[in-house]
Amino acid sequence: MSPAKKGKYVPGDWKLTVKRSSAGLGLFAGEAIPKGVCVIEYVGKTLTQEETDKSKSRYLFEISKTKTIDGKPKINKAGYINHSCRWNCESKIHKGRVFIFSTRAIKAGDELTYDYGKEYVDEFIKPFGCRCEKCAKK
Repeated sequence: MSPAKKGKYVPGDWKLTVKRSSAGLGLFAGEAIPKGVCVIEYVGKTLTQEETDKSKSRYLFEISKTKTIDGKPKINKAGYINHSCRWNCESKIHKGRVFIFSTRAIKAGDELTYDYGKEYVDEFIKPFGCRCEKCAKK
């Protein structure tokens, strides 16, 4: 089992698995993860504003007005974390990097999720219908 906290912005060595979810592929906990710990870092290529404007990637994470990370899943396990309207994680930007923290205790086998934000949801999720666990039960 991973230590609860190595350092506030240091991801634990959690067992995380990519597998099929209701929204395609998702990232799942292979072990229990306590509330309030750094689970994983969202990594990828840093893009300029010009590159961001031209990008067609759906894995863009805006860090600031001039810095965006393109975290395509093949290089970024955190890119498999899906949106949910009842999330169990949240993203935190710290020193130009993105870290994913648990917002509640996560059981082994649970999918990791966070809220992608209104702009992303309105553009890419709402037009097709949200497939998160909360919305699928409606």
